[in-house]
Amino acid sequence: MRLLGLTLLSALFLFSCSKDYDVIISNGTVYDGSGQSAIKTDIGIKGDTIAFMGDLSEASARTNIDAEGMAVAPGFINMLSWANNSLIRDGRGQSDIRQGVTLEIFGEGTSPGPIGEKRQAEMRADGDEVRWTTLGGYFDFMEKKGISPNIASFLGATTLRINTVGYDDRPATGDELEAMKQMTRQAMEEGAMGIGSSLIYAPAFYADTEELIAVSRIAGQYGGMYISHMRSEGNRFLESINELMRIASEGNLPAEIYHLKASGEENWHKLDLAIAKIDSARAAGLPISTDMYTYTAGSTGLNAAMPPWVQEGGFDAWAERLQDPEIRKKLQVEMTTPTNDWENLLLAAGSAEKCLLVGFKNDSLKYLTGKTLAEVAIMRDKSPEETAMDLVWQDGSRVQAVYFLMSEENVRKQIKLPYMSFGSDAGALAAEGETLKSSTHPRTYGNFARLLGKYVREEKIIPLEEAIYKLTSLPASRLKLKKRGSLQTGYFADIVVFDPETISDHATFDEPHQYSTGMVHVFVNGEQVLKEGEHTGALPGRAVRGPGYVK
Repeated sequence: MRLLGLTLLSALFLFSCSKDYDVIISNGTVYDGSGQSAIKTDIGIKGDTIAFMGDLSEASARTNIDAEGMAVAPGFINMLSWANNSLIRDGRGQSDIRQGVTLEIFGEGTSPGPIGEKRQAEMRADGDEVRWTTLGGYFDFMEKKGISPNIASFLGATTLRINTVGYDDRPATGDELEAMKQMTRQAMEEGAMGIGSSLIYAPAFYADTEELIAVSRIAGQYGGMYISHMRSEGNRFLESINELMRIASEGNLPAEIYHLKASGEENWHKLDLAIAKIDSARAAGLPISTDMYTYTAGSTGLNAAMPPWVQEGGFDAWAERLQDPEIRKKLQVEMTTPTNDWENLLLAAGSAEKCLLVGFKNDSLKYLTGKTLAEVAIMRDKSPEETAMDLVWQDGSRVQAVYFLMSEENVRKQIKLPYMSFGSDAGALAAEGETLKSSTHPRTYGNFARLLGKYVREEKIIPLEEAIYKLTSLPASRLKLKKRGSLQTGYFADIVVFDPETISDHATFDEPHQYSTGMVHVFVNGEQVLKEGEHTGALPGRAVRGPGYVK
């Protein structure tokens, strides 16, 4: 009987190993991510790895995918993602997976960790559970929870400041700066990609250049980079690039400009000057790069229409000031007066008609979703500036808005830049349930498909192989990722299969909750998360840790 049992076990083992591969993707037009022309070949996947590339016509697999007529490419990298919270609620990451995103990068100013003691106390007072306290703890939590895409993060410079200085408008003390540097060391060893800043917003606005250089220098020692939403993308656009270059030079690390743009029609001409400045720095050996989203409108809060001084001390202090008649009079003047002292996106948009309200927390205000600030001002018989003040304190939030700021000509020009990659600057959402009660920017659902459909196939701004390079191996090389971003034997099997003739975005500013189409299959770490355009429910995503990671 024992011999019979061993024989059956041996037979089952042989049967389970009888297939050469777990997955074979055959007959596809393969773009390896290098930017070179595509080739017709097959790909064999074993476990989480690309095991073979070549003729697999005689091989067998548990899953066979005929990719005839399809493009096969590495999974796309979202250089600026806000899916760090949306993936907690729903780990599927639907809006991005359906576009081929297999790696989400967080950390524009704020990062999921570390969470300082003061913030932990605030969370507990609000009834929120503190489920992690460090960036590494967040990674561990997300892997255990289960997510479809891979994740990575920069360490937020704003997070460092909140954990030490708080929300005060003052320089960091020596002790506070040392604490920031120690947090940076720890986060880099836990896998942070570097330092990420967002300098138009309070309290990040209060940090001086020297503070940013000090923490960036630590990140650079671990092989990280500095990436920034600069102090200005409008009136002081060029001066802000100078600051970024100084941080890169004195911090001794590469730097990237988040969502490169020239905001406000009066500043559109500055894009050429900015590109010349970046090209000159790169030619001199300073490693500067850029990323972008594929739209002429940005999205942030109504805080970007108000000066930083009124926001000092955090949201509660800001909301209280907004109810003070004398402060409101002062704000009315400052919000309507051009200045170089702070970034006013309402003025940059040109009018309140070009400010679309898309995100309210308070259910009683959600009926205003999709209206412009100008329309709500008329409804309330107040100025747009007064209306913005009222909405912030009534909603208990900064109120998410879309600002129409850029020119289509500049978008096309940016796409052509050889050092340009792409980021959605958005969460990864499912077009269902509670999500539909709020609006969003269409980039949430269409940023990457729009590049491949509108700008590659229809307008032929760049060829497909170049677009795929900019979505894959270009950002992977900047981030110093190991075995990701390319289709090569031995690399992780993050692979997308799509129809280059049909891939399209469908989300609009009026109806943003519409998935892109044309992405057929998506694999993350060898496991299929998208099959025939539908999510499989698989959650194989992992934390991808930066070059300073210490196990």
